[in-house]
Amino acid sequence: MKHLALALTLICYFNHGYSQRIAPAPAQSVPLVITGGTIHIGNGQVIENGAVAFDNGKITYVGAAANAPAAGATIIDAKSKHVYPGLIAANTYLGLSEIEAVRATNDYNEVGDYNPGTRSLTAYNTDSKVIPTLRSNGILLAQVAPQGGIISGTSSIMQLDGWNWEDAAYLADDGVHLNWPSFFRFKFEDLTASVTVNEDYEKQVQQIRSYFQQAQQYNLQATHAERNINFEALKGTFTKSNTIFIHTNYVREIMNAVQFAKDFGMRMVLVGGRDAYQCTALLKENDIPVILGEVHSLPAGDDEKIDLPYRTATMLQQAGILYSLSISGFWQVRNLPFMAGTTVAYGVSKEDALKSITSNTAKILGIDSRTGTLETGKDANIIISTGDLLDMKSSNIERAFIQGRDISLDNAQKQLNETYKQKYNIK
Repeated sequence: MKHLALALTLICYFNHGYSQRIAPAPAQSVPLVITGGTIHIGNGQVIENGAVAFDNGKITYVGAAANAPAAGATIIDAKSKHVYPGLIAANTYLGLSEIEAVRATNDYNEVGDYNPGTRSLTAYNTDSKVIPTLRSNGILLAQVAPQGGIISGTSSIMQLDGWNWEDAAYLADDGVHLNWPSFFRFKFEDLTASVTVNEDYEKQVQQIRSYFQQAQQYNLQATHAERNINFEALKGTFTKSNTIFIHTNYVREIMNAVQFAKDFGMRMVLVGGRDAYQCTALLKENDIPVILGEVHSLPAGDDEKIDLPYRTATMLQQAGILYSLSISGFWQVRNLPFMAGTTVAYGVSKEDALKSITSNTAKILGIDSRTGTLETGKDANIIISTGDLLDMKSSNIERAFIQGRDISLDNAQKQLNETYKQKYNIK
C-alpha cells in the first residue's frame, strides 16, 4: 500500500506539473530599452537614471538614460527600480533531481567512482518545476554538475528557459568535477558526532594520481587499441581547455589538491573551500579561484567563531582571491541572492556581493565574454527588480530576459497562491 500511495502521488505530481508547463519565451523580435532605473553593471559600477538597450539578444547600449537610442524601440519604464545582470548559480544539480525522497526522479549520480565521461548535459530536465522558482529570484544561468563518486563527471552551464537540453545548453562540458578525499572521517551515532583521522587518505590520493597519470598517457597517444571515453573526457583538463573543479574544504586537503593540479598542469577551481581563508597566499600564488559553498551554515570546528562562514567571503575579498558564492543542491539555489546579502552584513560591499553571483561566477566558469555584466556586445541576460535584489524582504523580480527573450516568471508556488486566493476570495 505504501508503494501504491507513492506511485499515485507521483502520477498526480507529474500530471499537475505537465499541465502547468511554462512555455519558453520566443526570440526577441523588437529592440527594447530599459530606462530610468538604477543600473548595476555587475563590475562594481552603478549608473543612476540609466538605460540598457538590447536587440537580437545582445546589449547595444548601457549608459545615461538621456542618451539611450530610443528610436524604433519599445520602452520599458524602470523608474525607481533596479536593473541587474542575470544571476549565475555555480555547482548545482538543478534539473537532475525533482523529489529528493523519490529515487526515480534523481539522475545526478552514476554508478562507480571514476566517471569523467558522464555528462550532466544530456540528463538535464527542462520540465523540472524547480527551475521556474529560481528564475523568479533572478537566477538565469546555472552550472549543472553530476554528484557522487571520486570523479563525478562533466558539468555544463544551462540557461534556464528552454524546451529541451539542446535549447538550454549555454556552454557544454565546461569542466570535470573531482571530489578530493577527506583527511578526516566523520561519524554520527545516537545524536553524537565524532571525528577521526582517515588512515587511508594518502592511499586514496595516490589512487587519484595514478588514474590521472594513466589518462594523461592515454591522451598523449595518437591511436588506441581500445577506446576509453573516461580518459578522453579528461583530455581538456590536461590542455587547460576546460577546468578541473576540485571539491574539498580543509587546509591539508586544499594544499594537496593545489599541488596535484600544479603537477598535472591543470586549471583548477576550488569548490567548497571552508578553510580557504587560511590558504589565501597559496591560492593567490597559484591563481586559483574559489566557488565558496554554504555561507548559511555553522562553523566546522568547535573552537571557530559562530559567524565564520558569514565572514569567509570578506576574508577572500580582502586577500584578492577571485571567488563566487554557491549553494549545493537544486531547489535551495533559489536563495542565492539572499546568501550574497548575508555577506554584505559581514563586510562585503553590495556591488562586490553582486559580483560574487554574476561577473565573478562568469569569470570562474569561463563565460565572462558573453555574460555576467551589463556591457555592450554581451548577451541580454537582465533582471528588473522593484527592490534590493540581495534583500529577502524587498527583492521583487518584476521582469527578466535571457538572451533578450522576455521570459515568464510564473511558477508552481505562484499558481497555487492564485488558486487559493480565489478559493478564499482574497483580493
